[in-house]
Amino acid sequence: MFENLANKLEGIFKKLRSRGRLSESDVNEALREIRVTLLEADVNFKVVKRFIEQVRVKAIGQDVLKSLTPGQQIIKIVRDELTMLMDPGSLKGPIKPAAFPYIIFLVGIQGSGKTTTVAKLALNFKKEGFNPLLVATDVKRPAAEEQLEILARQIGVGAFRRQGNEGPVAICQNALQRAQLNKNNPIIVDTAGRFHIDEELMAELIGLKNNINPQEVLLVADATTGQEAVNIASTFNDRLGIDGIILTKLDGDARGGAALSMKEVTGKPIRYIGIGEKLDAIEPFYPDRLTSRILGMGDILTLIEKTEAAISQEQAREVEKKIREQSFTLQDFREQLRQIKNMGPIDQLIGMIPGMSRMKGLQVEEKELVKIEAIINSMTPHERRNYAIIDGSRRRRIATGSGTSIQDVNRLLKQFAQTRKLMKKLVQPGKKTKGNFLDLFR
Repeated sequence: MFENLANKLEGIFKKLRSRGRLSESDVNEALREIRVTLLEADVNFKVVKRFIEQVRVKAIGQDVLKSLTPGQQIIKIVRDELTMLMDPGSLKGPIKPAAFPYIIFLVGIQGSGKTTTVAKLALNFKKEGFNPLLVATDVKRPAAEEQLEILARQIGVGAFRRQGNEGPVAICQNALQRAQLNKNNPIIVDTAGRFHIDEELMAELIGLKNNINPQEVLLVADATTGQEAVNIASTFNDRLGIDGIILTKLDGDARGGAALSMKEVTGKPIRYIGIGEKLDAIEPFYPDRLTSRILGMGDILTLIEKTEAAISQEQAREVEKKIREQSFTLQDFREQLRQIKNMGPIDQLIGMIPGMSRMKGLQVEEKELVKIEAIINSMTPHERRNYAIIDGSRRRRIATGSGTSIQDVNRLLKQFAQTRKLMKKLVQPGKKTKGNFLDLFR
């Protein structure tokens, strides 16, 4: 989502770095370009105006302009102000459900991904050791209750729906009894939605909130709708009162202005972000990390968390042992590829590595990983363990079986042999190597 914004800001910063000493007019020119870039990214114009003025006050100070690296200092100011724009530090990180009952309402209009986000949030809590219960109170949308039950089964958590003709308040009260009996916590409620905000919807949500008293009311907002998402958030906050926002579809092709405007306009923090369609594609929102991604500075902390979630320490030690002993096979390589794919889209992972956004020509496409896995799948177990035995006739059979060419098979085998040599050097402490991280992708 932020690729276009990041590329334009990087161009502005590159000019600042190249100029050495800066004058006040240089700073003003850069700020004008940043202003246009943010407006093009669909950031609220009032937010842009305040942001630019805050940066200007700090950037034209004599300590900055007379420093040895004024360009770098201005970039730091922009980074700090972007982070403050999305959250001044009052509320960060994931929700930690306290004592029973910890009730979370998810509200929003239809099409924002609310019901799917209920399941994503529940899976996130389950991974942290909680036993969530999903509650369906949207009794008007066709199949809404069935959808929530199906999602609950997929992630292995409980779901509760009306037993007769109960209304939303009665459904929640009965669900609390079930949760107490089964020791479920938190209780995540999928509330009613509409294609637009109307009086009937608001009256139902206000009545439900007043009767159940949830600990958290989170608005699910679609980031691809831009400023409309900000307007919806403002209305829900004014009428219902929300505690935070879950911004969905941040993997989409929108310009990203909603993420940068939401906190400033509503006064409510973004708590989670949806980054894909899969049920594990949700992350706690850390404004400093997102700012680093936008400015092309990477996001090592999130990358480490994703790696630790996908690969255990025992698995990592086993792989290192095989590399040292030169027993790392194509079978092992395939398992590593699958684990990398489970961590999320490759382009997102690359973007979390500092400096990678500035590397021109570095493209690791998902379809290439699919092709590599297809080739390995077409090999026999013996061939995967002993790639050196794969002669010409075997290569033709593998290419035919995987729907690829002999050249593709040859390229994979050559790259695998080179990667094995490089990886062996990388895991030997005290020895220098001419290889680098990028070689693993070539």
